[in-house]
Amino acid sequence: MKKIVLTIFAFIISISSAMANEGMWFLMHIERLNHRDMQAMGLQLTPEEIYSINNHSLKDGIVQFNGGCTASIISDSGLVLTNHHCGYSAIAELSTAEQNHLKNGFWASTLEEEMKPESLYVRFFVRMDDVSERILSLVNDAMSEKEREAIINKEIAKIEQENNEGGKYTVSVRPFYQGNEYYYFVYQDYKDVRLVGTPAESVGKFGGDTDNWEWPRHTGDFALFRVYADQDGEPADYSPDNIPLKAKYHLPVNIDGVKENDFAMILGYPGRTNRWMPAQGVEQNVKYAYPAWVEGSKLSMDIMKKYMDKDESVNLMYASSYAGIANYWKNRGGMIEALTQHKTVEKKRKTEAKFKKWASKKANRATYGNVIENINNYYSLTNEKAKQRNYLLGMLRSSKFAVLPYRLGSSLKQYANANDAERENLLPRIQDLIEKSYKDFHLPLEEEILAKQLGLLATKSNYPLPEMVSVIGQKNNNDFAEYVNSSFKESMFTSKEKVNTFLENPNADVLAEDPLYVLSTQLLNKYRESPEFLEQPENDFRASYRLLVRGLRESGLSNIRYPDANSTLRLSYGKVRALPADSRNDANANYYTTFKGMINKYKPNDSEFDLEQKMLDSYENKDFGPYANEYGQLSINFLTDNDITGGNSGSPVINGNGEVIGLAFDGNIEAMAGDVIFDAELQRTINVDIRYVLWLIDKYANAKHIVDELTIIDN
Repeated sequence: MKKIVLTIFAFIISISSAMANEGMWFLMHIERLNHRDMQAMGLQLTPEEIYSINNHSLKDGIVQFNGGCTASIISDSGLVLTNHHCGYSAIAELSTAEQNHLKNGFWASTLEEEMKPESLYVRFFVRMDDVSERILSLVNDAMSEKEREAIINKEIAKIEQENNEGGKYTVSVRPFYQGNEYYYFVYQDYKDVRLVGTPAESVGKFGGDTDNWEWPRHTGDFALFRVYADQDGEPADYSPDNIPLKAKYHLPVNIDGVKENDFAMILGYPGRTNRWMPAQGVEQNVKYAYPAWVEGSKLSMDIMKKYMDKDESVNLMYASSYAGIANYWKNRGGMIEALTQHKTVEKKRKTEAKFKKWASKKANRATYGNVIENINNYYSLTNEKAKQRNYLLGMLRSSKFAVLPYRLGSSLKQYANANDAERENLLPRIQDLIEKSYKDFHLPLEEEILAKQLGLLATKSNYPLPEMVSVIGQKNNNDFAEYVNSSFKESMFTSKEKVNTFLENPNADVLAEDPLYVLSTQLLNKYRESPEFLEQPENDFRASYRLLVRGLRESGLSNIRYPDANSTLRLSYGKVRALPADSRNDANANYYTTFKGMINKYKPNDSEFDLEQKMLDSYENKDFGPYANEYGQLSINFLTDNDITGGNSGSPVINGNGEVIGLAFDGNIEAMAGDVIFDAELQRTINVDIRYVLWLIDKYANAKHIVDELTIIDN
């Protein structure tokens, strides 16, 4: 009997250990759900020190960076630390062929030298609260999804209005657990954000696409920005009179280094996970959606690269777009492989079989009896549509002229149909849109991408095509080169000058016949299409998905205890944790990498693995100062087993005392299925060691004045 009890106890402990690192948690729930577990792993902070409404806390040092990444405030003068790839587009925008900050790096020696990109903002989290009861009391399961949505949206508008304090704050009410709970979030946005420093691309993007999602890794993926405010510390549009933000809270930086099993938590804005997704949804992604995404992305990347390699100015134009496409190209390919290897669909089907058995019980049948059937029916009806949608998505993400004519044309149509007084009011906005629309593009590249993407869509889609694509494809054997070439010559949308000429003599009939406007309109309409035959199945699906999640939680059949990520502030926690030994890594243990390992990867004149001579000299000199590890090495990257996803890029990795020890920037390809399932054994977060960041700023870039701003902890 004693042996059985001990075995059960060991099993419970192993389950607890396996689950400890999983989850992206709300800060307001930390005390109730996670604090004791975190303390046992090494956390020294109280819940109040992490999240407080009334006092300054750790959450005040975390910002959402430009809507898609995370950053941290690391000085009392508003210094912002994020990933190089998060600041990539801003750095590219501020670069020219003559002063190529993306390629060569940039370090402002004074505040006056800090550079303002056209559009960049950070978002501070103020508070959150649960409004589930308030919202859900207004709806019931007998309503259609459209009726339900209208009522909920009306109440959301009220909640947002009640909490924005006259427009001072941005308020967002978001659904969780597939609409079974609702929370509101209050934010404050600062729009004057300036570039302070960035390493050269050979450091910030070392390893390129080859090393992306791989370990061992040797990437200095960081950049520094600064938040500016008006004289009263309030958000303001850019002005030379603005001053650095006096931060409410900034994170201290610890250079004592990391060791295996050290506690590590990550605060950030994870973009999206699908841990609650049904089995057939995963199968649709693996067999239909993701393969189309991968194929379309690779096509655009190959065309872009051809032109980018020929001309540095073209390279700067498309560097950010290419990097974004390449990142998700590899991600989606890895997802297909990982979800297949993990047999994720089969595992989810087993859970759903148990759910069906539970749902068939008399007490549950009326509410849950048709849930799985409705869900599976919807996916079977939309598999081919999902495939086409991803081919379209690949085109819309990579082809400027698949989107621009429709977006700009909508404003031009409004202008053409307006009276003189209305035109006078519309003109400044349209002129501004035109100026922004015709920056940085290379017409031959754009023409080839659009033609090839149309050909891919026409040959690979088994779902009804946009009319023009179908007609031209049948006429030309799905070769769109001649059609696109003639359309580019005929259309007004291929140059700013032609569009401005239209403004001088606006004519809605001319616009309606423009070939690129017609094509772009059909592509966007097809992408957004909600066909009538799917109206009822989609209604049933949305209701059933919500009920599935509700039922899984109610029955206890799911071991997930947290909502999917949706770009709201979350905390994940775990430990510094190695992967199995790897002969490619020269470090003493396979939880970190070294400068030596980076030098071993060095390939002269290689676009991914080249290094500046100064970097090679620095390795020979080995002047690592206080940033060396216990073995006299310079640590580059390290691993933790935190649960993160896209949007966590730039998140600070924080020790038990609330001090920055690193900067999250990637995950490992072995756990690429992490957006759908958490692999407790293989899932890792790849982080830049903060000591490498500081060495690059201090010793390599000779920008010690920046390091002097920080609160440095050296135990």
